[in-house]
Amino acid sequence: MVKVLAILYDGGVHAKQQPRLLGTTENALGLRDYFKEKGWEYVVSSSKEGPDSDFQKHIVDADTTPFHPGYLTADLIAKAKNLKVCVTAGVGSDHIDLNAANERKLLVAEVTGSNVVSVAEHVVMSILLLVRNFVPAHEQIISGGWEVAAVAKDSYDLENKVIGTLGAGRIGFRVLQRLVPFDPKELLYYDYQSLPAAAEKEVNARRVEDLKEFLGQLDVLTINCPLHENTKGLINKETLSYLKKGAWIVNTARGAICVAEDIAAALESGHIAGYAGDVWNQQPAPKDHPWRTMRGPNGNGNGMVAHFSGTSIDAQVRYAAGVKKIIENWATGAPQTPSDVIVVDGQYATKAYGQRK
Repeated sequence: MVKVLAILYDGGVHAKQQPRLLGTTENALGLRDYFKEKGWEYVVSSSKEGPDSDFQKHIVDADTTPFHPGYLTADLIAKAKNLKVCVTAGVGSDHIDLNAANERKLLVAEVTGSNVVSVAEHVVMSILLLVRNFVPAHEQIISGGWEVAAVAKDSYDLENKVIGTLGAGRIGFRVLQRLVPFDPKELLYYDYQSLPAAAEKEVNARRVEDLKEFLGQLDVLTINCPLHENTKGLINKETLSYLKKGAWIVNTARGAICVAEDIAAALESGHIAGYAGDVWNQQPAPKDHPWRTMRGPNGNGNGMVAHFSGTSIDAQVRYAAGVKKIIENWATGAPQTPSDVIVVDGQYATKAYGQRK
């Protein structure tokens, strides 16, 4: 019997109120009946931390695992003797030790494109709420106040700003597309490869190959690259110093791309005017995480939320269907959609997780 282990998140009463919250343990990606019909064992849990967790107990004999995410280390891969397929319920496979997966010749796949629109929309929303100083203006109203000057003094237009994306893949490019109507001064991107000529022309974007030169031109930085060895901690005290004073940063990629303490210090000193996003270097974020409470000198500049940009209801429907298709293809021997595959047969199938030979 095939055993499928799904590590998801608890939805509680919210999952009952909204049955299309498919990424929850209660709604289980909508796959309970599918696996029951196949006669497969389907274990669904949110317990993923520590040696006594359901994740570590069941991974030892699981054949395939949809994650949201569980952190699959090299040690756990070594213990998972039956494991053949690791699927991200969404996009982003940095929670899996990909080198160890290659050593075992595991298939690691994700549902490419399932939430790219959702995240791109969240990026644009976050840019606007920072640039327009929305959060303090809203907090003022909630608290019963009305002092226009207090919030207007830090409110700007997005028009005529230089905006750059660190990473111009499926999400980064869609962010660029959505920024064009705001009539920015220039759109820039930093990536290991150029966009296709037609795509670059469509958004009128310019590639900058030197990171320092790229950051130094920006009014707004949006981070849309995967987390891997070369991007972990990439935005730190030194690289933050390359930014113009008063720049805004939005990160919906991975929290660990930025050094948390350095971001907080840059915001609190006023070097950057704002930081927003939904990804944290620890998830769930500890209550004392500096990003929860950091603010700029005028009490503004924090646009952080929990990690939900890619889990809109529409996205959950797409990534649940994608997980089913990937597992179905594996079970029947049908070819996988190439863009879904991260590693297979001991090889990287994409350069998105770092330049690989």
